Amino acid sequence: MNIEQIYTGCLAQGAYYIHSNGEAVIIDPLREVQPYLDRLEKDGVVLKYIFETHFHADFVSGHLDLSKKTGAPIVFGPTASPSFECLIAEDGQVFALGDVKIKVLHTPGHTMESTCYLLLDADGTPHSLFSGDTLFLGDVGRPDLSQKAATITQEELAGMLYDSLMNKIMPLPNEAMVYPAHGAGSACGKNMMKETMDSLGHQKEMNYALNQPSKEAFIEAVLDGLLPPPAYFPMNVAMNKTGYESVDVVMGNGMRKLEVDAFEVAAESMGAVILDTRAPGEFAKGFVPRSINIGIDGQFAPWVGSVIGDVKTPILLITAPGREEETAMRLTRVGFDHLLGHLSGGFETWAASGREVDTVNRISPQTFEAEWNKETYVLDVRKETEYAAEHVDEAYNKPLDCINSWFMEMDDSKPFYLHCAGGYRSMIAASILKSRGVHNFKEVDGGFAAIAKTQLPKTDFMCQSKSQKLS
Repeated sequence: MNIEQIYTGCLAQGAYYIHSNGEAVIIDPLREVQPYLDRLEKDGVVLKYIFETHFHADFVSGHLDLSKKTGAPIVFGPTASPSFECLIAEDGQVFALGDVKIKVLHTPGHTMESTCYLLLDADGTPHSLFSGDTLFLGDVGRPDLSQKAATITQEELAGMLYDSLMNKIMPLPNEAMVYPAHGAGSACGKNMMKETMDSLGHQKEMNYALNQPSKEAFIEAVLDGLLPPPAYFPMNVAMNKTGYESVDVVMGNGMRKLEVDAFEVAAESMGAVILDTRAPGEFAKGFVPRSINIGIDGQFAPWVGSVIGDVKTPILLITAPGREEETAMRLTRVGFDHLLGHLSGGFETWAASGREVDTVNRISPQTFEAEWNKETYVLDVRKETEYAAEHVDEAYNKPLDCINSWFMEMDDSKPFYLHCAGGYRSMIAASILKSRGVHNFKEVDGGFAAIAKTQLPKTDFMCQSKSQKLS
């Protein structure tokens, strides 16, 4: 028996490849299926099942393409009702895999169909738990994503999650390994560890959610501090449940080269978002007007989902040379399938054409320090928790993931300064603001990490009024 975790840092997502005696299963596959096909061929094994722990909200699964290309059936847990052919397993059902077995544990709470898969050794001993979004390392799945037309509350879902954990998972032996669907950085939880696998016994000892004194305390603790889910989450759920275009077709569209003239026509006639995925520093020096910058080397896909929101938005790409395919693939992972193509030659071809170019006024933290006074408008686009820990005195907190709500408050007649933790998120914010006609600002290179090294006054006291409005 062999277990391999295939972890994707951009999504903080873990897929799993298990094979035993010539047969394999894949749990929660990503959208791009060719790596799985290559691995099956290399190992000389047959894919027997594709197991899904639930209808994922934060990424589009590769289950449909993988099933079509291998003939392996897709398996969901009890109560799942997808629009395509699959196996709906029963709670406690056992699937044979070579010399081992996989047992279905229905664990509703994160979603109603949420299911864990327990790998049993040849002698029937629990070996590993593939816990999906039910149990994370250091946390549990958020119970606010599966509310149905107000017929069930997040409190009720949290109660179901508690029962699932106490009745199905806590009785398992401490030696069993836990393999979750996500790790630190995912929006599917709030307190996840950076590690991607752990023993169940260790989780029983240190996971705050598993150590609450009562069901009521568990519900309160799990719901406390949850940020609103990204706007694209329900759309990804729908795609995973009802189906989607083959990734091969989507990638073909994304890899379409557009010369400058064609790119400009597409941008003007199709209402497309121009997504520039170069590094923030390069973007600041020059970009196609109204472009949105989300750097490919950061938490790219989640931020695309958060700030663009609608997966049906047509997108034109501008990338660093040679990164067109990577960018298109990472967009497909979160369901942004309406790719119109990419600018041939990247931004340099646009600049060489003599067309208009925009820039971001990026300044050093030292310049910011020299220009700052108590009347200076400073916008901190970090999360509320980051802002609360420490921030520039008199700064206002406007989290990036809420920019579509607060940008209307901005008055372009008043100059202001903009920063995040390191410069990645603030450049996203800067590009969005400029695309919407707000230009009278300076963005601080290096973010708060660099600002903290200056003598600018800082505080760890959070003024609630300043987190709510700009005046």
